[in-house]
Amino acid sequence: MNSYWDQWSAYLPIVVAATLVLVGPLWGLTRHAVTLVHEAGHAVAAVATGRRLTGIRLHSDTSGLTLSRGKPRGPGMVLTAAAGYLAPSLLGLGGAALIAAGQLRVLLWGAVALIVAMVPFIRNAFGLLVLILSGSSIGAVAYYGSPTLQLHFGYVVIWLLLIGNLRTVVEVAGTRSGRSDIDQLRILTRLPRWMWVLLLAGVCVGTGVLAWRAQYL
Repeated sequence: MNSYWDQWSAYLPIVVAATLVLVGPLWGLTRHAVTLVHEAGHAVAAVATGRRLTGIRLHSDTSGLTLSRGKPRGPGMVLTAAAGYLAPSLLGLGGAALIAAGQLRVLLWGAVALIVAMVPFIRNAFGLLVLILSGSSIGAVAYYGSPTLQLHFGYVVIWLLLIGNLRTVVEVAGTRSGRSDIDQLRILTRLPRWMWVLLLAGVCVGTGVLAWRAQYL
């Protein structure tokens, strides 16, 4: 009986994460976590490609904005624009790999360190509030949580990023604002919009499959 329960409880984090993403009112809250990582991806890519990071904003409508200075075109700008939709999936996969390697605490404290590193660049009060709540929640689990709680929390966050990022790509595919990262990538590369949507959705699905294998196989 215990073995049967243990087998099915291993899938509980995915069920919880999928619920947090697919249920509308819950997604209105949990999307802030995906946006945080999305904007962190822009910021890290900007710094890594030699651009000057000037500010990050996280808004109450779950949108975000990361500003940097540098060449308006070229590979660095393309990578910076694409990194937003790559970051949640890659971080989710990296988190699954760290847990599989027995480095759960590295994952949790690394997430706290990333959030702390973003604080000096936040340019609005709501964004700062999101960072404080996110960082303190992860830090509390890392410091006070039992190994079982830490493990389940880590996997819920991982699958929230993986599933949530796919939803954001699907959502942006149906918008025509002309101001999204997809539209910026289309202008920068002259590749069709639909090609970028398929590429980013493929990354979401591919990293999800690899994370599944790391967790269950």
